[in-house]
Amino acid sequence: MNYYYITVLGISKRGDAYSRTLRIHGARATLRTAKDKDDRLSRWVTRIAQNRHPNVAAVALANKTVRIAWAMMKNGTEYQIKLVAR
Repeated sequence: MNYYYITVLGISKRGDAYSRTLRIHGARATLRTAKDKDDRLSRWVTRIAQNRHPNVAAVALANKTVRIAWAMMKNGTEYQIKLVAR
């Protein structure tokens, strides 16, 4: 599959509702445990949750997770925590 022509936009309600629901539920579960962790991604999403509504933070995390997965597929790389949440 050629991933070079795919544009990743924000999480829209116009797409697949089931896929969006799964991504956001996963992000909410991650957000719930992020307070106890010290990695960059956890600190990033915790900071967003403190400044905004937790649901906004969950959607931001879901969007970031999809973007990371898309970049990994596009470049054929593995997950690298040091590159996340700069």
